[in-house]
Amino acid sequence: MVKKTVTKKSGGARENKKESVKITELDQYLFGQGTHYDIYKKLGAHLTKRNGKDGVYFAVWAPNAKAVYLTGNFNGWSETSHPMKRLDPLGIYELFVPGIKKGEVYKYLIVAKNGDKNYKSDPFGNYCERRPANASIVTDITKFRWSDQEWMKKRESTDPNKSPMAIYEVHPGSWKKHPATEEDPSGFYNYRELAHALGDYVKDMGYTHVELMGIAEHPFDGSWGYQVTGYYAPTSRYGTPEDFMYFINYMHRKKIGVILDWVPAHFPRDSHGLANFDGTCQYEYADPRKGEHPDWGTKIFDFGKNEVKNFLIANALFWIEQFHADGLRVDAVASILYLDYGRREGQWVPNIYGGNKNLEAIEFFKHLNSVVLGRNKGALMIAEESTAWPKVTGKPEEDGLGFSMKWNMGWMNDFLEYMKLDPYFRQYNHNKMTFSITYTYSEKYVLVLSHDEVVHLKCSMFNKMPGLYNDKFANLKAGYSFMLGHPGKKLLFMGQEFAQLQEWSEERELDWYLLGEEKHRQIQNYVRKLLHLYQKEKAFYQCDNDPSGFEWINANDNSRSIFSFIRHSEDKKNNLLFVINFTPVARPDYRVGVPRRKQYKLILNSDDIEFGGSGKIQPEVYKAVKQECDGRPYSFGYDLPAYGVAIFKF
Repeated sequence: MVKKTVTKKSGGARENKKESVKITELDQYLFGQGTHYDIYKKLGAHLTKRNGKDGVYFAVWAPNAKAVYLTGNFNGWSETSHPMKRLDPLGIYELFVPGIKKGEVYKYLIVAKNGDKNYKSDPFGNYCERRPANASIVTDITKFRWSDQEWMKKRESTDPNKSPMAIYEVHPGSWKKHPATEEDPSGFYNYRELAHALGDYVKDMGYTHVELMGIAEHPFDGSWGYQVTGYYAPTSRYGTPEDFMYFINYMHRKKIGVILDWVPAHFPRDSHGLANFDGTCQYEYADPRKGEHPDWGTKIFDFGKNEVKNFLIANALFWIEQFHADGLRVDAVASILYLDYGRREGQWVPNIYGGNKNLEAIEFFKHLNSVVLGRNKGALMIAEESTAWPKVTGKPEEDGLGFSMKWNMGWMNDFLEYMKLDPYFRQYNHNKMTFSITYTYSEKYVLVLSHDEVVHLKCSMFNKMPGLYNDKFANLKAGYSFMLGHPGKKLLFMGQEFAQLQEWSEERELDWYLLGEEKHRQIQNYVRKLLHLYQKEKAFYQCDNDPSGFEWINANDNSRSIFSFIRHSEDKKNNLLFVINFTPVARPDYRVGVPRRKQYKLILNSDDIEFGGSGKIQPEVYKAVKQECDGRPYSFGYDLPAYGVAIFKF
């Protein structure tokens, strides 16, 4: 019989007195059904008591193993001194070891049916040795004192679709670094240092969220965290699980949301990880045509197994409920949905209807999103889905996948292709900037300029821009302004805000020294102003998913490469007019049509001297007159500079 967990509050903290953590018949039944959503509280390593003795309860799922042994520092890494007991019908192995404390290093020795021996890290372990070592470490994540109750309560009552969301995508190991030392050549900031440095910077800049690349434990720095071996462990590169909790808690105290990249698409072949865990294809599809990514050399989860789906769904809940993450950005969704993803004819297995859709994965996503979002109001599940798969953000009951939002890869590709063009040729590619509006309400989108766009010889954002040195900065200001004005939430990768010159590399920190140069400070000032304006003005974000929130003034001014449009607030009382010039030709006689005979207040002028402009004084208020322009009855004239951006409020 399992005794109850006694929870009492003391000074705002929760103290857990655990008696006899143990796998019960009900645990096995629910795990076998794929619905044991907190199975991580049973599987793994847990400090507990048994018969009055303190120790650790270990439990691991290895259904096809011949035998499983616990080994570690505590027994001199003996292979056979601590055999684990098998529980049927699921093949979970358990063992309570008295006297073991927090900090103990351990692995499971799995003996396969053919006699092969494999040392495996704990799939449900919460802490790992720092790479290149890879054993699991006993820890306790239940003692951290959270102080983000105000944030968590507000999140429950907030509609993310009608709220501002400007995400700063960050690789924690290369945002900033300490000078390398002999003890720590990597120079990583730990989670607590990062919390203060990054939190204060993001708050100052005006971002609403940070998105962290690759936090779950992974062996190879060059994978950026997208080849995971420890799904339930924040990487020890930057500290302990408690340190990571501190990071999220601090961000919430600063009113900054935290989104984590999450990787259910695949896992690496590393011998200590999930691959061939019990000597067979336990976590992955057995057929290599389904179970291996030919392009990536990785394994694919078997979405037909309830226990594997449970492992992943519980993991998503683990990060959101135990670590207070505000959402997950689900990596490489398309590679999961399509059976023929990255494969040639004959390399893949059709579904039962002869098609290329992974029906098990579709069911998995519906289940995942229903449970995660159903249990955590205000949390986010964001799909990185690179195709035109229908209803990614549609409701599961209406045959949608149930995600909160989807990365808009189509917009990103068209936008970057346009921005790379010599301004003379932009007139012939005008539709690259207007086409996205035709489908922007088909899903709930996030517009992204992510890490993927500034690596592998793709150039930094700055060096994608055409023209000479000053032109590149002017192009960036125009491009970022168009992005912020376009419907959809926003994401910028770190360094783009100050025009990083080099491509991003995980091996070095950003080029912060550039802020010693005036032009880079000025573009940073511009992005800061734009982001604070974005949060302040409801028209930027309230109607991102409502067609009534966007209105073209002139979508067809291709000969001058000028775009003018309106963003409306929900009550139509706080509206913004955007005019953006994508050529180096000034238009001192520019006239823009407007819907009402109102006053239009200039609230952002890219030509201001603080942003690197000419500093030419412009009137602050423009009164519309009865003069037809752009098919509108009223209009006003504005001195539009080369590459000029003007945002008016009315």
